Amino acid sequence: MAGPAAVRRRGPGCGSLLLLLPALLESWAACQAPPVPAAEIPPDGAELSVERRFVPESCPRAVRPGDFVRYHYLGAFPDGTRFDSSYDRGSTFNVFVGKGQLIAGMDQALVGMCVNERRFVKIPPKLAYGSEGVPGVIPPNAVLHFDVLLIDLWNSEDEVQVQTYFRPEKCPRTVQVSDFVRYHYNGTFLDGTLFDSSHNRMRTYDTYVGIGWLIPGMDQGLLGMCIGEKRIITIPPFLAYGEDGDGKEIPGQASLVFDVVLLDLHNPKDGIAIENQLVPESCERRSQTGDFLRYHYNGTLLDGTLFDSSYSRNRTYDTYVGKGYVIAGMDEGLLGVCTGEKRRIIIPPHLGYGEEGRGKIPGSAVLVFDIHVVDFHNPSDSVSITVHYKPSNCTVLSKKGDYLKYHYNASLLDGTLLDSTHSLGKTYNIVLGSGQVVLGMDMGLQDMCVGERRTVVIPPHLGYGEDGVEGEVPGSAVLVFDIELLELVSGLPEGYMFVWNGEVSPNLFEEIDQNHDGEVLLEEFSEYIQTQVDTGKGKLAPGFDFEKIVKNMFTNQDRDGNGKVTAEEFKLKDQEAKEEHDEL
Repeated sequence: MAGPAAVRRRGPGCGSLLLLLPALLESWAACQAPPVPAAEIPPDGAELSVERRFVPESCPRAVRPGDFVRYHYLGAFPDGTRFDSSYDRGSTFNVFVGKGQLIAGMDQALVGMCVNERRFVKIPPKLAYGSEGVPGVIPPNAVLHFDVLLIDLWNSEDEVQVQTYFRPEKCPRTVQVSDFVRYHYNGTFLDGTLFDSSHNRMRTYDTYVGIGWLIPGMDQGLLGMCIGEKRIITIPPFLAYGEDGDGKEIPGQASLVFDVVLLDLHNPKDGIAIENQLVPESCERRSQTGDFLRYHYNGTLLDGTLFDSSYSRNRTYDTYVGKGYVIAGMDEGLLGVCTGEKRRIIIPPHLGYGEEGRGKIPGSAVLVFDIHVVDFHNPSDSVSITVHYKPSNCTVLSKKGDYLKYHYNASLLDGTLLDSTHSLGKTYNIVLGSGQVVLGMDMGLQDMCVGERRTVVIPPHLGYGEDGVEGEVPGSAVLVFDIELLELVSGLPEGYMFVWNGEVSPNLFEEIDQNHDGEVLLEEFSEYIQTQVDTGKGKLAPGFDFEKIVKNMFTNQDRDGNGKVTAEEFKLKDQEAKEEHDEL
């Protein structure tokens, strides 16, 4: 809508007034306006008067002839009678300055104004509507007073203005055409009035850049930004929403100011990116498809926002690699790692959680995982044995059934110490192959000499499995044992708990049945076996409890279970059916 400050001087008449002052039609219908006060005739030579009632501290640009401005105003006569107001219409007055679209006095008064500046302007008749005035609205020779507030200012030759006020030290990549970005912004007009904010919605604005998904000015203004960069993008209306504006929020011909912080950036053609942070000097094996990994990680967005951490749970993340158990980008990024390696894996959303995201991860988010590989193995792995020292006079090798005494240090693959017999000040003693240790240790202690030192690496399926030992051994952990064998007592042949060192008496039952009553009780049996061991005539399987062995032997002879062994029940090993009993 136009007002007196927006039109050039025209001749009188109802028709011309309809063209000149459509804003006043409500008060002046069909040329039947009420009488207006007569204006004072100013003294000859009266000039334009401009009073700057408020000037903002910052004024990066002032009005020049040829600029387009949007401003609010109150128009009144010297006696205070109001004849027009842009505020009453609820919209600014929009016009080019210095092109004859305004009365001469207003064309002059607006030059040099800053956005948010307020001026009180007195315009003499010769620079307004002169001796003719506007019949029914502006009397002849009227002095006009205008209270003006400049809202917006631009020029048809303007371009997008970019002011970066924070740029990260590291900027490995900047926004290019066809990239997909996530950013927060506050959108204001030139006068600072907020019209929109992604912060208020608590959600980033996510879009492609440079392919027409944004207004042209924003398409230009986002190019070249780094992750974490903050910039102010000022867009003239012809690169924004133009003459029509956008709904109720953005009026026509409005310059827009966007305060932007870039949070995320990727291209749909991106693959994962890997940054090696620490690679161990010794790396005998690298992970392959089908391996099972245990690793720690911190998961962040590109702007550094933490969304997950295995460290906070005090537990590694354990998974197969290359088999679809984790997101595609992590499946790929975990291949080729060494135990103890630290690397950063950057995963674009199409290889992460996509457009929908998950939990704390927003849609279309690039993910950054800083990982530390604790250990890995393959389900087909067996025990690995590395011999560090073997005595030259090694003639006796450990075998199943032997009684062993050894020292060990037990640790995880990353070197974390789990247990040590040295700290306890005593050896660990077992019967090899009897199930007293995990299967991998039974395998790792085979064929050792006394004095030998070796390292035994045991995969979890031959150790403590997926469950581990609560508070001691993590689930699915590869175990490393540094072992020194200190003593070996040869065991008995498989299937025997007691053997004779010499010939067996042909009257064995009678010797055991000391009271010759034809029945042998447990006490008699135990006393006899103890005597044979003490005199060296017999040998018990080493490493087992004497009473348990003897009771087991007696029970196997007591075939009817009445607590007594008769001559008919009593049999030696070679008299038994094959593999029926393990004693005598």
